[in-house]
Amino acid sequence: MSTAKDPREIILAPVITEKSMWLKEKYNQVTFWVHPEANKIEIRKAVEDLFKVKVEKVQTIRVKGKPKGRWPREGRRPLRKKAIVRLAPGESIEFFETV
Repeated sequence: MSTAKDPREIILAPVITEKSMWLKEKYNQVTFWVHPEANKIEIRKAVEDLFKVKVEKVQTIRVKGKPKGRWPREGRRPLRKKAIVRLAPGESIEFFETV
């Protein structure tokens, strides 16, 4: 992902869970599923471009795929990457305000 990519290829989907909503309320952090090869700089730029907000910090987490299926046809879900993005004070993303 070292070449310039479209921000919509980097930010795949928002993560909407109880924990992500708690992070939004308490620390002004929003959570996204991102491309597994995206780095923090690309994620920061994609969020700033897509949502027109100022980003203070980006934290990333690699989520291993869970085993699925039963023997003899066992498999795994794919590896995913999650980014927790802290927005600057006073900034917000409307999508998370309406949820």
